[in-house]
Amino acid sequence: MGKQLLEWFGQKWVIVLLLLINIPGTIYGYIWYQRQLEVTPSHFLLFVPDSPTASLFFVFVLVAFFLKRNWPIIEALAAVTLIKYGIWAVVMNLAAGYAGDTLTWVNWMLIASHAGMALQAVLYSPYFRIKPWHLLVAAVWTLHNDIIDYVFMMHPWVSPRLVPEIQTIGYFTFWLSMFSIAVVYWLGVRRNRLKLEIS
Repeated sequence: MGKQLLEWFGQKWVIVLLLLINIPGTIYGYIWYQRQLEVTPSHFLLFVPDSPTASLFFVFVLVAFFLKRNWPIIEALAAVTLIKYGIWAVVMNLAAGYAGDTLTWVNWMLIASHAGMALQAVLYSPYFRIKPWHLLVAAVWTLHNDIIDYVFMMHPWVSPRLVPEIQTIGYFTFWLSMFSIAVVYWLGVRRNRLKLEIS
């Protein structure tokens, strides 16, 4: 992707526009989880609303960018979780359709919005200042969340048609975490020679 196009994402008006999209999206995400949170033990509450928490991390990243600052730990958490849960939600919605669910406009909205989450992490990777130890913290958080989700069974609710495959979903999710960590290492740590600045 050309440097000129990537620099476009560093303009403050683009950051404001993304904040206007991501803040309501994050709030809607937490509302989406409301019924599940009502029956979640209090000590697991932090780990249940996966996608809106990923989006919330990115909101903090955008606020920092608007202030022409970097918060690398939050950048690492945002990047890994945006890619992971962005892809996860797309796959789970499509899998529900393949299993026999009728995909409604809500499903397609979720597919589009979560694909956008993953795309944001990739597009903003040249602006991140992630070091290996920042990524290590994000990796621990992400893999710990997988344990909460699929060992303690606090995973996001899925279509009833997919529930019999929950162990397979857990296995897929673990490797999706590893993939997301690797992508962020490749784009945000190892190959991040193109250090773009917010304009």
